[in-house]
Amino acid sequence: MSAHFNSFGWHDVVGMVGVAMLLGTYFALQIDRISSQSLTYSLLNGISAVLILISLLYTFNWASFVIEIFWISISLVGLVRWMMRR
Repeated sequence: MSAHFNSFGWHDVVGMVGVAMLLGTYFALQIDRISSQSLTYSLLNGISAVLILISLLYTFNWASFVIEIFWISISLVGLVRWMMRR
């Protein structure tokens, strides 16, 4: 178990940046600093999911993979809706 924690690679850093972005975006939504209908919200959610997905290519987990695919898909729906409103 301790060997796993000692092997923190670049892909783990990428995944952690994705997690930080995702949590930061959600927090910003909750404190009304960002709108759920904004371009920024959908982009940040999509980019976060892609970064987490990159880390999953090195340490695969089916549950995380599935949720990130859905997170990307939902973010794309948000982007399309944003473009249609413009």
